Amino acid sequence: MAYLRLISQRLVMTILTLWGLATLVFLMIKLIPGDEAQVAAGPGASPEQVAAVARRLGLDLPPIEQYFNFLLRLLRGDLGTSVVSAKPVLTELTAVLPSTFELMIFASLIGTLIAIPLALVAATYRGKALDGVSRIVAVAGGAMPAFWLALMLQYLFGNVWRIAPISGQHSFGISSPYITGMPTLDALIAGDFPAFFDALSYIILPAFVFAIPFASQVFRLLRATLLGVLASDMMQPVRAKGASTARMVLRHALPNALPPTVSLIGVLVGGMVGGAILVETVFARRGVGSFLANSVALKDTYAVLGAVMFVGIAVCLINLIADIATLMLDPRVRRSQLAGGTR
Repeated sequence: MAYLRLISQRLVMTILTLWGLATLVFLMIKLIPGDEAQVAAGPGASPEQVAAVARRLGLDLPPIEQYFNFLLRLLRGDLGTSVVSAKPVLTELTAVLPSTFELMIFASLIGTLIAIPLALVAATYRGKALDGVSRIVAVAGGAMPAFWLALMLQYLFGNVWRIAPISGQHSFGISSPYITGMPTLDALIAGDFPAFFDALSYIILPAFVFAIPFASQVFRLLRATLLGVLASDMMQPVRAKGASTARMVLRHALPNALPPTVSLIGVLVGGMVGGAILVETVFARRGVGSFLANSVALKDTYAVLGAVMFVGIAVCLINLIADIATLMLDPRVRRSQLAGGTR
């Protein structure tokens, strides 16, 4: 019961956060200069057409009633309609979401594969050359601005060495059938390995833009947590048995250090959704970020606000999943949360 209470508290906080975000988006709609009905009807609409659009969208109702209708539409999954395409924003976002999700998966895998081995080596050889070098690299990687890193990767790998494409998702004339919306996975499902390797070559550079700062933060937290566990009293019996430092790190320290790392990974993955606008725009990839950037460029107000709401929901849900995973993996977190809730 206590475990379920902790999860229910996380759910309530997520719902309150989403409610606050929805309220903020509604206020943004109302504070944007111009008539909403005029924007929705188009610049060349007559007064009669504008009035008809206002009645259809409920914009002639009192603001408080519009607010509750807005919340009800969100609960039904209605994020509004794009002025440019005249299509539901949710439909357009779900069409490009798999591509962003694919980018997040690759970036998370690359970042994790970089961070965890480096943190294990650094903790095992604390104070030695390998530890010092890995810490310097981690700090440098975390300090790189994402836009600068993206441009440098494009310049080096695309222009100087010419070993990777710098924009798009497929080479000209190569494509795979649309199944999931993820080019690499769709190519694998179709059994088209040339298309798979082609799509893979296009996702590596944008994935590294996310993976490098991701790996930097995961490395620093995991290394610090590993060293904290190694210095704790629980390791004294293990040392007394003559276990090597490498064995203590892998067999005893790592399982205890993973739960906070999992929580951080959830936060970082959530941040990728917001950061996708830069990466997908620079590398000309389809996705939620490029959709939002194009909507801003076209001054498609409802598409922009719908995308902002969509990104906020995605970030909240990812963080909720990370919190629940941390509660499941780490009994110490459960005990501290329960102790805090009973005060």
